[in-house]
Amino acid sequence: MSSADISSAGSPAQARLALGFSGIGHAYAHIFEPIFFLVALVLPGEFGLSYQEALALIVAGKLLYGLAAPAAGWLGDRWSTVGMMGVFFLGLGGAAVAAGLAPSPWTLAAALTLVGLFGSIYHPVGTAWLLANAVDKGKAIGLNGVFGGVGPALATAAAGLLTAEWGWRAAFIVPGLLVIATGLAFLVLVARGVLRDRRVDRRPEPPAERGDALRAGLVLSGTMLGAGLIAQSLPPILPKLFAERLGNDGLLAAAGAVSLVYFVAGLTQIAAGHLADRFPPRRVYLLAALLQAPLLAGLAVAGGPALLLVGLLAVSVNMAGIPAENVLLARYSPARWRGTAFGLKFVLSFGVSSLAVPLVSLLYGATGGFTLLLGLLAGLALAVAAAATLLPRDRG
Repeated sequence: MSSADISSAGSPAQARLALGFSGIGHAYAHIFEPIFFLVALVLPGEFGLSYQEALALIVAGKLLYGLAAPAAGWLGDRWSTVGMMGVFFLGLGGAAVAAGLAPSPWTLAAALTLVGLFGSIYHPVGTAWLLANAVDKGKAIGLNGVFGGVGPALATAAAGLLTAEWGWRAAFIVPGLLVIATGLAFLVLVARGVLRDRRVDRRPEPPAERGDALRAGLVLSGTMLGAGLIAQSLPPILPKLFAERLGNDGLLAAAGAVSLVYFVAGLTQIAAGHLADRFPPRRVYLLAALLQAPLLAGLAVAGGPALLLVGLLAVSVNMAGIPAENVLLARYSPARWRGTAFGLKFVLSFGVSSLAVPLVSLLYGATGGFTLLLGLLAGLALAVAAAATLLPRDRG
């Protein structure tokens, strides 16, 4: 990109617009998974499946959601971030509509696989685009995280209503059409030159030393995998747990509880982003992992209103580590390879970690509950906290 292009793409107004679309994209990237886990409660009656078999329909899509991320990030680095974002919007929306029209479990699984494939574009490409346009990176990631938390919360509530009124297919088709409309608006702005690629940060940081970058990369690989396994386990656990223990087995009751949890937890990322800017992100990251352990253990035994509170705190603390984690990854990776770096991150946190879904299904089927699984997740949170102590010391 020429210096003229960089200059013209660098006005504060254009940067705010880029941050806005990045936030909307983040919301869309996360809405279809919780919609599916809610719909999975009624799919057994629709297709004659068990609950465990219904959960298995999304496994391939979840794997691609992470495993395809490095390729998406590389294309964003080598080709175009805004071009890849356009593919993300249109592809994701189209795949969601296809899921809503699926006539059988196999075609639904195929459509969900495409949802995962196109959804994989956002995190490596959209996060890199976000950080390039941000001045206060922790704050920007925190605000962006609100979209990633509040979007699924609203989508879950809407999916509950749509499913109750018009059936589970509407829960995919209506938001899918909304994503397509957003993508068309995005491409119009790109065609007019309002939104463009940005190859240099608005506020660059000094490059990290080679040894620190290698050390941080190795440690973060382990911690991101552990944190990802925890984060990917909670969406399939919470709807079933709430339906069983809140004293009301209705679909809307479970949807409302999950929506409340992710809505409030999403808002906490604003504070978490400020903390990552004001305090050493390594310490914020470590503390977030440490606090998760007792909360995950508490989920195994809590019931009634206490279950809702503990679930809210567990998800909130899990999300609170995300801004610090992304700041650390951005600090120790070159800007020109940032999309690829974030793509590799999401192989771990969304790809490999998607194995949490079959693990949830397997252990629930074997034990009839989530007590053993939540105990294992609590131990994993302690392991993540221990590993985070090995990160390089924060620079002044």
